[in-house]
Amino acid sequence: MTDTDFETLAYDRIADILVVLAEVTSGTFNSRLPDLPEADPFSSLFRGINETVSSLADAQSRSETYQRDLEEKLRTIEQQRLAIRELSTPIIEVWSGVLCLPVVGVMDTTRSAEMTETLLNAIASTRARCVIVDITGIEVMDTATADHFLRMARAIRLLGAECVLTGIKPGIAQTIVQMGVDLNGVVTRRTLRDALSHFVRASVEQARSRLNATEALKQTDGR
Repeated sequence: MTDTDFETLAYDRIADILVVLAEVTSGTFNSRLPDLPEADPFSSLFRGINETVSSLADAQSRSETYQRDLEEKLRTIEQQRLAIRELSTPIIEVWSGVLCLPVVGVMDTTRSAEMTETLLNAIASTRARCVIVDITGIEVMDTATADHFLRMARAIRLLGAECVLTGIKPGIAQTIVQMGVDLNGVVTRRTLRDALSHFVRASVEQARSRLNATEALKQTDGR
């Protein structure tokens, strides 16, 4: 083989290599260099490049499989998180226009924000006039927890609903007083039953007042 023939062969081999490497750079690992005779000076180089490309293809396949598994696990985790969120915020319509939120467990900033958001959406969708927040399931209340409930109560009032806090235990009542927490604007009742009675009585009184006002207006018009 003359020098000219070898130079032409070398250019051809290098061109083949560059084509394969260009595809590898673009993320495609399907192309391979042709098998060359052992006597070919580029045989070992071609074989080594093919082995490297095959290894990269296997690594990409494993990476894609891992990515799919990871995305599936993340979707499962998100579904579980939403399910837990719904279970941790069981909003119950105990009466027409009355929602009840029983709170159990520890209140932190994240849970408080999620709970308030869910509750406000429920108030808006049901046009509730009263929200009973029952904290019978809370054993200990610190300043941060009390602040969470006060913020929730203010948000409820901004939507035009009344917030009634029930289930305050003696120890928690003492703690609230000692901390100097201002519950002004928050109606408190001993039990859920008492809160419902409060709402029913208030509704009856409002209906009676409207009836009296209507009767008085009729009498005035009759004159």
